[in-house]
Amino acid sequence: METAINLLSALAEPTRLAAVRLLWDGQEHCVCELMRLLGATQSRMSRHMAVLKQAGLVVDRRDAQWVRYRRNPDLPESSAAIVEAVLAGLPDISTRKAA
Repeated sequence: METAINLLSALAEPTRLAAVRLLWDGQEHCVCELMRLLGATQSRMSRHMAVLKQAGLVVDRRDAQWVRYRRNPDLPESSAAIVEAVLAGLPDISTRKAA
C-alpha cells in the first residue's frame, strides 16, 4: 500500500506526470528535452526527476553535462500497472492541443 501511495504522490504533480507520460515511450530522454517540452527550468526539472527517481519510476545516466532519463526497466509489474492506469485516464495529448 505504501508503494502505491508513493507512486501516486509522485504522479500527482502535473510536471512530473507529464514527464512520466513522455518517458513511458520506453526511450531515453535528455533532461534538456524534458525541460523544453515541459517548459521547466533545469533546477525545477531536476527536482521533479529526483522525486520520480526516488519513487522508482525512472532511472538516469549522466551523459557529459546532461542527464538522460528513461522508464525504470526493473519497475515491478504492480507499480507499472498503477502508472499505466493513471496514464490511460489522461486525455489524449493531440485532443488537448486542438482544444
